Amino acid sequence: MPNEDIRPSVGLRPVINVSGTMTSLGASIVVTQAIAAMGSILPQFVEINDLQRKASTVIARLTGGEAGFVTASCSAGISLAVAAAITGNDLAAIERLPEVRGDKNEVIVQMGHVVSYGAPVDQAVRLAGGKVVLIGQATSTYRHHLEGAITEKTAAALYVVSHHVVNYGMLSLKEFCEIAHAKGVPVIVDAASEYDLRIFLEQGADLVLYSGHKFLGGPTSGIVAGRKDMVRNTFLQNLGIGRGMKVGKESIFGVMAALEAWETRDHAGIRQREAGYLRLWRDRFDGRPGVKAMIEPDPTNNPLDRLRLTIDQREAHITAWDLADALARGNPPIIVRDHEVEHNYFYLDPCNLHPGEEVIVTARIGEELDRAQASNEIIATSLEDRSRRRFDGLLRWPD
Repeated sequence: MPNEDIRPSVGLRPVINVSGTMTSLGASIVVTQAIAAMGSILPQFVEINDLQRKASTVIARLTGGEAGFVTASCSAGISLAVAAAITGNDLAAIERLPEVRGDKNEVIVQMGHVVSYGAPVDQAVRLAGGKVVLIGQATSTYRHHLEGAITEKTAAALYVVSHHVVNYGMLSLKEFCEIAHAKGVPVIVDAASEYDLRIFLEQGADLVLYSGHKFLGGPTSGIVAGRKDMVRNTFLQNLGIGRGMKVGKESIFGVMAALEAWETRDHAGIRQREAGYLRLWRDRFDGRPGVKAMIEPDPTNNPLDRLRLTIDQREAHITAWDLADALARGNPPIIVRDHEVEHNYFYLDPCNLHPGEEVIVTARIGEELDRAQASNEIIATSLEDRSRRRFDGLLRWPD
């Protein structure tokens, strides 16, 4: 664990993150190279556009794209890329957005890809003046859906890679690109939280958008990479809607350092360490009354696994969501990956643990399971109330 924990001194809870690279928790542990880079450039003045030019070289080398730049987030990258597809390099059109003159502003998205990453992905399209055209159904999209949706009004097609999307019945990226390119439509890929920085461009995407602050371990940021003309037109949006999505010199330089660190990172060693955490949890919890523990691979083929903890409330005397909430309320707070908790399970993600925290997680889960087992009644609160409480709390913020 870090030598000094600043959180208690400012009244923040010392959260242990077994949820993953979640923006709501601060995304990731920033690598030391990026921290040093940000500290070194903060006192200096630079020409931002020239610094972005240097970043473009690094991004191109790591992604296989022709060019790239750094923006505020992957979500910002979606809006900027859509804006570029609508305006091209027309500076007057860039300044008018989100007002669009003419009809070429439609962006095609598979219905199974319209997800929320904390905000709706389709809103990122609309912010740029784009009109979302949904194709297929929630569980299936076929060639004819995409072919039939492309018209003279189509500006781009957006493909989302995420654990949130429907992971069956959708068009593959290769086929999606093949169909779009046959009719001259560029393809934008949202690959916010993906390990493989090259595969999406290799499979035909024109622009790919990444988070700089997730697996890369950089500062809060987004990375745009791909075709030089489209990257340039996306970069030009900084004269318009991109102004509110700008990044400072420290974020650009920090992303450059994080990318270069990615090239030399001991990925195999990290995975081996995480595998040890997962085995510890599986061996400790599987077979406890009402508990099944299973190691599962990442659904988008990132080279990592997570532990699925399935809870039978009749035997464990607690629901999966009440166990997750008890862990979050405890000392220290343990935040689990609970996106699918209504199905009676949640995940433990080891990718953002400091050494030693895996033992704390083990002890805390054991304590809560023991407490529930000793209860005469099943701890089962309303799942609907749980969802409502989340938004009630936001509506009272900052109180």
